[in-house]
Amino acid sequence: MYDEFYGLSDRPFQLTPDPRFWFESRTHRAAMAYLGYGLAQGEGFIVITGEVGSGKTTLVGHLMAGIDRERLVAIKLVSTQVEGEDMLRLTAQALGLGTEGLAKAQLLERIERALRQQALEGRRTLLIVDEAQNLPLSALEELRMLSNFQSGGQALLQIFLLGQPEFRDRFQRSERLEQLRQRVIATHHLTAMEPEEIEPYVRHRLALVDWQGRPGFDPGCWEALYRHSGGLPRRLNLLAGRVLLHGSIDGLERIDAATVEMIAEDMAADAAPEARPEPPQPRRRASDAAPPGEAGAPLPARAPDPALADRIARLEERIDEQEAAIRRVLGLLIDWVEGEPAAAPSTH
Repeated sequence: MYDEFYGLSDRPFQLTPDPRFWFESRTHRAAMAYLGYGLAQGEGFIVITGEVGSGKTTLVGHLMAGIDRERLVAIKLVSTQVEGEDMLRLTAQALGLGTEGLAKAQLLERIERALRQQALEGRRTLLIVDEAQNLPLSALEELRMLSNFQSGGQALLQIFLLGQPEFRDRFQRSERLEQLRQRVIATHHLTAMEPEEIEPYVRHRLALVDWQGRPGFDPGCWEALYRHSGGLPRRLNLLAGRVLLHGSIDGLERIDAATVEMIAEDMAADAAPEARPEPPQPRRRASDAAPPGEAGAPLPARAPDPALADRIARLEERIDEQEAAIRRVLGLLIDWVEGEPAAAPSTH
């Protein structure tokens, strides 16, 4: 592994989110500011959105690592496409409550009781829901109803929603989410890192694993890393990890832009679907006529058949006559039913 070759104590570019490697880019610093403001309010919803790989999960890990667990109980759900009652069951289970065989009203009663108990013990409860873009309207509505629980004028539950950009668009535009929008007290959309943040990001992660300057980096590699990752942390980690792996295999003591370009091209080729060439078709000479009915060959024109047209016309006339006869029979039947006296009730 490249960490052994370069004398690193760990792999700095793993794809698994790790709050140890938290890097405060501009967008992540803004997100933490909004989170801090929202948590200080102690109510409503906080909404953070961002592209896949923008660092939402690392943000949550950093938040969880820094909270005072004596004053705040944070529970996390990774949502799937669950409807409203299933969302209640997941919430109850995250609070350590049994849910088997309980009706919705009983679930709500148990959740509220547990939240009240936390409040009596001097702790607030934060529910973090990841992958919020998967939630149907019914689940979002149940979350909104949970945010209504209060005790002594204080909210018993605060909710933190994490989602991809499609959730942001849906959240902003859907008329059916107006009531939930009115409960949002802080929101932020995570963007990609800026070009000048790539070098500090890479050096920061390397420093956390005891990097001693091996490998070195040429100035041109930072622009290449940015261009091929788009500034998204997960893509950057994947690319940087592959670059270091290649460097360890080839014994490189310095990484330059050409190395980054080569690895990026290899990764793009690996990700692209294999081209599947069409099987070769035999060439047809201009003098060759395609058999009738074969693809590319014109169908032979047929002259109209007067006898067939006459038969079709007669059949259409017969259908019209039959429909008229059916309508007459139905009319007589209705007249007969309406004129028939009601039958006497049976005594048997």
